[in-house]
Amino acid sequence: MPTTYSYTRLFAFAEAVFRSMGCSETDARQATETLLSADLRGVDSHGVARLSGYLRLWEAQRVNATPSIGVVHETPSTAVVDGDAGLGLVVGPHAMRLAIEKAQSVGTGWVAVRNSNHYGIAGYHAMLALPHDMIGISLTNASPLVAPTHSLERLLGTNPISVAIPAGDQPPFVLDMATTTAAQGKMEILERKGLPAPAGWIQDQYGNSSQNPTETRSGGALIPLGGETGSHKGYGLGATVDILSAVLSGANYGPWVPPFVAFLQPPANPVGQGIGHFFGAMRVDAFRPAAEFKAHMDNWIETFRNAKAVPEKHVLIPGDPERLTTEQRLLNGIPLLQKVVDDLQSVGEKFGLTL
Repeated sequence: MPTTYSYTRLFAFAEAVFRSMGCSETDARQATETLLSADLRGVDSHGVARLSGYLRLWEAQRVNATPSIGVVHETPSTAVVDGDAGLGLVVGPHAMRLAIEKAQSVGTGWVAVRNSNHYGIAGYHAMLALPHDMIGISLTNASPLVAPTHSLERLLGTNPISVAIPAGDQPPFVLDMATTTAAQGKMEILERKGLPAPAGWIQDQYGNSSQNPTETRSGGALIPLGGETGSHKGYGLGATVDILSAVLSGANYGPWVPPFVAFLQPPANPVGQGIGHFFGAMRVDAFRPAAEFKAHMDNWIETFRNAKAVPEKHVLIPGDPERLTTEQRLLNGIPLLQKVVDDLQSVGEKFGLTL
């Protein structure tokens, strides 16, 4: 059975770990906020369960705890940011806030990022635009675990897309999804629980359907969104994310994206620098009055949420499950599987910290 920990307890622990790695107080707090946003929203694969992964990357000198994040190219509405191999948990919010600043000035802001690392959940970054009455967009490429349609080679990552759209009286619309049928983190959770993967999530090294959640360790691959009959659509979306995040920024793309796990070395002869992200912010009032737009968003959300549904089901708006999970977990705590607790305790022992 999972053990439940309060958000404040996990926050203090993770922040202390990042500080022990050498992060500044500001960066440690930002990294922790980004990381734990996943646990709050129920995306357990991308929260504190990955803290040890970031630590191992730092120990392998593949993460810079004190990066000098800077703009290397800029126009009034665009920029390219070099993350100096910093934590993506810090680099991502920095770049998204730059996109927001540009949108405040000229209506829209677009920022491509190179030389970064895994940035947590895509939704956290997109949602930074919401308090400013802006639409936020967040994309990132990832290490290659995905076979394009008809391929036996792993050439793409799970390459998520998030779009956050403000509303008025209704909660915001927040899409946050991988461009694969399921993210690799879901496989890790299934492995911890000793459960098989649903059919259509993964293929073995020969291209056959598999339900083994560890298949990628044996040369298998994740399947793009759409599964065995519609994966060309997920392939196209994942490819678009890879191009905008990396080909545009100067980061590594396709099979050259460095792995998140520290025991695997980055590919030889890289074509760019680190992992790439892409962020967008659009001021709603650059298109129509914000109050008018948000009133119509309320109507849109209510119309879809109240749609006639199949028996014992109801129509959800993107972001609904995560919002409800956040409310519950802030009140009742965040459940962690014992394997995750053991892993975190091992991390704490390295720095004399107690979970």
